[in-house]
Amino acid sequence: MPGRPSLAGRSLLLVLRPISGMGGGGSALKVCADHRGGINWLSLSPDGQRLLTGSEDGTARLWSTADGQCCALLQGHESYVTFCQLEDEAAFTCSADCTIRKWDVLTGQCLQVFRGHTSIVNRILVTNNQLFSSSYDRTARAWNVDKGQVSQEFRGHRNCVLTLAYSAPWDLPGAPCMEEALAGGLLVTGSTDGTAKVWQVASGCCHQTLRGHTGAVLCLVLDTPSHTAFTGSTDATIRAWDILSGEQLRVFREHQGSVICLELVNRHVYSGSADRTVKCWLADTGESVRTFAAHGHSVSALKYHAGTCRRNSEAGSLGWNGLLHKVDRHPDFFIYFASSSLVQISYL
Repeated sequence: MPGRPSLAGRSLLLVLRPISGMGGGGSALKVCADHRGGINWLSLSPDGQRLLTGSEDGTARLWSTADGQCCALLQGHESYVTFCQLEDEAAFTCSADCTIRKWDVLTGQCLQVFRGHTSIVNRILVTNNQLFSSSYDRTARAWNVDKGQVSQEFRGHRNCVLTLAYSAPWDLPGAPCMEEALAGGLLVTGSTDGTAKVWQVASGCCHQTLRGHTGAVLCLVLDTPSHTAFTGSTDATIRAWDILSGEQLRVFREHQGSVICLELVNRHVYSGSADRTVKCWLADTGESVRTFAAHGHSVSALKYHAGTCRRNSEAGSLGWNGLLHKVDRHPDFFIYFASSSLVQISYL
């Protein structure tokens, strides 16, 4: 299935030793091997103190990054968990059982089940008391987080919807002619039909269709101040778009494989690819300024937290242990996750 994340390993290894030269005392390695299937996604809490994992075994687990202990088992999905998002007071998961669930992070109790999609739910995004979801049923949906009800449905893609991002109304220009259309903000979705679409959340209408990729759109990030979307595709390119006008601004070409994940940090775009590299680009020009050393497997996720960007690698059918390396705050290095319990540090 295109775009489906997979970290493949059954256990999560929390590496709790500081990097040599960073100072501080070290603690022992803690292996968290409680899942009975591969880990499909992981999410860090905003404060970085907890980690949520979603698994092929149909469960999600909450871990303490301080000691590697499992804090809660989130059990109730009837098929594998495709994606998860961890907030301060709640956890959210989506699944191949066509549902989304909200969980209490202290007790592990399921607080809400969101029903409506008719196929696998690929991604969810929780922001401003709204929940957005994308699915193999070719739709994206907006939900009221408290009521668990669909507030808007977005139809128009010709194939499954993989990725999404949201721009709140206060991040968009306040031109009088656009006020009503942008009142609920804009949702951007990427699909295996090769397009990204920009939707008016308030009306559900398609605002723009972003055409140019020759393969599935696997990932996207938004730069809200410049109302620019960056999309990554199986065509090995990244493209920048004005989400208001639909204009293609620039194309980033250097990857030799599908662009699987993107992260935008300090006017730099970081991309992870099936060509086993991470590249750094100037967001404003598309110039490639750094390529990080080749990895053992496709780079399936990039995460930036507290001055640290974390990378996950996908090992496919080989199987591997997902890694999280906890370090002191430092703005100038990446942490790379690899197979065979390997942690790589790349200084910027």
